[in-house]
Amino acid sequence: MTFTDNCNKIFNRAIADYHVADNVDTPINNPYPEGSTDAALYRKCWIDTVQWHLEDIIRDPGIDPAGALLLKRRIDRSNQDRTDLVEDIDSRLRDIYKDVEVRPDATINTESPAWAIDRLSILALKIYHMREQAERTDAGEEHRQKCAARLDILMQQQQDLGTAICQLLDDIAAGRKYMKVYRQMKMYNDPATNPVLYGRKDK
Repeated sequence: MTFTDNCNKIFNRAIADYHVADNVDTPINNPYPEGSTDAALYRKCWIDTVQWHLEDIIRDPGIDPAGALLLKRRIDRSNQDRTDLVEDIDSRLRDIYKDVEVRPDATINTESPAWAIDRLSILALKIYHMREQAERTDAGEEHRQKCAARLDILMQQQQDLGTAICQLLDDIAAGRKYMKVYRQMKMYNDPATNPVLYGRKDK
């Protein structure tokens, strides 16, 4: 089993586990050993899955404005958790390859392995929900066919992205590529860098 095959297996399990209750307030029950990379991958996809449904809810035209604000702030926190976890996975991978002798002509990739894994998790979610749409019995045939065609494209994207991630990790292991972990340094969440927050008169 390749690294990305294992990622997809974990992501599919997280998505299936979430949809048992299909409720954004369901507590996570991570089946993988605490502190393991597999546990981090499961938690990553769980966060993505909950946020997927929060994004659905907030687009309800009839949502109460006060509730929408609370939901937006919850989505912001979820985004920060997601970013922190991606950086944690990158740190884990960098530690695995820390003793690799980097070749003099080694190059850096446009994105780190974990940010590519982040996209793989989102693709697993898109595939799950597009398959739901392609199989809807309460929708017309045109809708199902359109969604089935999109599902085929998503499946191809998943395969291509998985291959690209494995190739990147092979290149890092062979010293042909090197990786760095850049912190996102999001400024809008930080009271010290968001002018709306540090400029408040009532603090």
